[in-house]
Amino acid sequence: MADSKEMTINLVVLGRTQTGKSAVGNSLLGSSDFESHCSPSSVTTGCSLGRSCCISGITRRNGCELLLRLQVLDTPSYPHSGLSKEQVRDTVRSALAHHFGKEGLHLALLVLRADLPLCADERDHTVQFVQELLGPTWKDFTAVLLTHADKAEEAGFSEETYLHSAPTTLLSLLSSVQHKYIFLDNLKSTVKEERAIVLRKLLNFIRQNHYQVLLLKHNKE
Repeated sequence: MADSKEMTINLVVLGRTQTGKSAVGNSLLGSSDFESHCSPSSVTTGCSLGRSCCISGITRRNGCELLLRLQVLDTPSYPHSGLSKEQVRDTVRSALAHHFGKEGLHLALLVLRADLPLCADERDHTVQFVQELLGPTWKDFTAVLLTHADKAEEAGFSEETYLHSAPTTLLSLLSSVQHKYIFLDNLKSTVKEERAIVLRKLLNFIRQNHYQVLLLKHNKE
């Protein structure tokens, strides 16, 4: 934090095709920096960094309001319709080192769809991919964002009943990241109040981690 009245949070969004990963980045930034639309193929093919303006009214320190700045790195999906796993991994790893190599990463946001089941193979492949990117301490620096929660609500699931009915594949993943998860209502994700709630939850995760950052280096294999 160069300025005691400002706090900069570095985030990366990871996830599968059509989970709403880029849309999450846009919602957090309050912008339309990242291309996001329905498509039969993967939309994002490279990494892109978005920066927010100063955000007020989210957090305080020592009784004084802090201005929050976000830096969000959008990434290609894995699996990808046009890129191999190695291409996606190396692209993301290089971008992480380039953008956050000095300041460090506060959180990786693993984006999953609340309205689709998480199968064992998908979970294992996803976890392996995140581990390869972030290293052995990935669990401390990863939070799960469950998008399309509005569709789960339409089906009659509250957050509590959803988790009660969720498969062990999802529950074990949430447990491994110390239950750092957020349900995102896609219909409300652009509403200012909803954005503030999500940002406060993310800051709480970072606070629980004692504001530690993950330092990343780009090592070619």
